[in-house]
Amino acid sequence: MGSVKEGSLKKLCIHHVVPFLVGGILPTVLLFVLASDRVGEQLSGISGSWLGNSNGGTPAAAPAPLEHAVERFPGLAELLPKVCTEDRTVIITSVNEAWARPGSLLDLYLESFNNGEDTAHLLDHLLVVALDPAGFRRCVAVHPHCYLLEVTTVNLTSAARFMSRQYLELVWTKLELQQRVLELGYNFLFTDTDMLVLRNPFRRIPVYADMSVSSDDYSAARAHPLDNPLNTGLYYVKATSRGVRVLKYWRAARARFPGAHDQSVFHNIKRELVQKLGVAIEPLDTVYFGGFCEYHDDLASACTMHADCCVGVDNKVHDLKDVAADWERYKGMAPEERKRVGRNMTWTVPARCRRSVNWSKPVHP
Repeated sequence: MGSVKEGSLKKLCIHHVVPFLVGGILPTVLLFVLASDRVGEQLSGISGSWLGNSNGGTPAAAPAPLEHAVERFPGLAELLPKVCTEDRTVIITSVNEAWARPGSLLDLYLESFNNGEDTAHLLDHLLVVALDPAGFRRCVAVHPHCYLLEVTTVNLTSAARFMSRQYLELVWTKLELQQRVLELGYNFLFTDTDMLVLRNPFRRIPVYADMSVSSDDYSAARAHPLDNPLNTGLYYVKATSRGVRVLKYWRAARARFPGAHDQSVFHNIKRELVQKLGVAIEPLDTVYFGGFCEYHDDLASACTMHADCCVGVDNKVHDLKDVAADWERYKGMAPEERKRVGRNMTWTVPARCRRSVNWSKPVHP
């Protein structure tokens, strides 16, 4: 069950002491148990501190289980308070040596925060998880908050190939780290590093969902929201008991789908998360959270642009640079010019990326 701020807990206790004294302990205890998870959920909405308002509430902290008595991720618990915002939320991304090299994806990613609208301050709350020592060394040279993910179950002396045993072990260890972040009482927004952050994404993440996930292509006309093809290149999870259960269930499902990566497993279990755990999962509209699989030529609304539907770091870097240049032109317009000309601007087509996967336009219902 999530914990709450000390003041809130005192109010709850005072509220229930009188019924206890008058009517006995049992009704009060039952009421408290039934209400506590919802109380934690209400307190864990997106804080106003992300939106320029420091009066947001503190989210519920999920309890740290006994299995972590010997800390699996040494130093993480000490690092998170230095990174989180007032409502105990952190942004997490991950890099390896190739993605962290000068001029590669990490540089583009960090620059996008500095060049975005209402995004520069979010860098103070970004934790970059390095997947190898070379990536970590590069990270600490360009960003203040870096964490080296140590994987002891496989030999990672060389770069891990996509879908190799080493690669999969890294992927699943990242999920274990994210679970630990929730257990320590921190909400998180995870994003891949092959992405540009153009506007504050927290303005478009719904406060009522336990988990919000980007989509390869989105249509509100689909029969069920989970019919949208979700992409775990960007997702937000609240630090509630249900949030922790999502990560535990997701990781445990790995055994049912041997050799699969995290997104593939998530696709197979997303309805189970709703039906069995009662989790509210919200797909994010590509109008705001676009990618090379599907984006909208609406520069006035875009929050992020993800280099999905793309194979090859060089292709990702090339096409993301085109997006960054388009954004710079748009930002350089005066307000009146944006109204007159900007709404007719289009993103440069990510041709190299789309050729790399033989992309075809999504068909919506």
